[in-house]
Amino acid sequence: MAAFMNSISVVTLLFLLMGVGYFLGKIGWIDGRVKKFLSLFIVNVCVPANCLTGILNNMTHEDLLASWKYVLVAAVSILINLVIAIIAAHFLRLPRSRGGVFIAQSFLANTIFIGVPVCTQLFGDVSIPYLMMYYLASTTFNQSLAMLLVSHAGTGGAKKITPAGLLHDIVTKPPIIGIIVSVCCLVIGYRPPALIMNFAKYLTNCVTPLALIYCGYIIYDLGLKNLKLMRGIPTMLFLRFPVAALVCYACCRLAGMSGLMLQVFVIEASLPVVTQITVMAGAYGADEKYCATGTIISYFLMFVTLPVIVMWLSAVA
Repeated sequence: MAAFMNSISVVTLLFLLMGVGYFLGKIGWIDGRVKKFLSLFIVNVCVPANCLTGILNNMTHEDLLASWKYVLVAAVSILINLVIAIIAAHFLRLPRSRGGVFIAQSFLANTIFIGVPVCTQLFGDVSIPYLMMYYLASTTFNQSLAMLLVSHAGTGGAKKITPAGLLHDIVTKPPIIGIIVSVCCLVIGYRPPALIMNFAKYLTNCVTPLALIYCGYIIYDLGLKNLKLMRGIPTMLFLRFPVAALVCYACCRLAGMSGLMLQVFVIEASLPVVTQITVMAGAYGADEKYCATGTIISYFLMFVTLPVIVMWLSAVA
């Protein structure tokens, strides 16, 4: 019951902060330029700082040596979700403009803008190393397969992705650079001066409120009018929440994971749709309205599914 009440409190906090973003968008304080600034600032400045404080304060050499195994577990669980989504899309027989979007939304979770606030509020900064392990696997699929799926669904043609290009896109992302720098410091036993760590801590404290305000504006920007459960969206939501959680839980158990690490992975796996997929859909000429509708509904559904998943994890983890 304590875990359930804590999750309700977290969900309420998320809702209030997202409500601030929605309201600021409605009165015109946040527009496209502010949205772009928030996105760049959170991902490129605050999240790398979060990696530094989270990893150096909560991770040991032993954790680091075992981390490759856990990244692989996350990748396998995401891959299984991808296969399930492809099978579901085949039976749904969605039009081309929606098929790739459906699959991309079904198998990938919003690990940064929603994942960081949720996990830090539920578990504290000690969850950051595990969150980043899952993010490393997730962003690899997001930058490769998700982009291919959405581009194939569009009218602009598929973007060619090469191994070298994929590796470049991944390792040049500031959050990944933050992980690499933090891991290197951990390996050589170096801890940055207190001034640097305090500076990073202040930036880290910006992640939760700004990320949720950003997500609230996204909901406003995408629009709440004419939302309806178009064909395929209920299935996508079913795959995005309970199925993804169960698949990740099974993979973690088979790998011998338990406790906090298992809980963080399952929570990360069962979060709403990645906002970037809607941006991709618009860029490649896929069904952007269909994608936006699924994204918005997944955000609202999280307020129901998160407390249930937290309560379930408290009983089985």
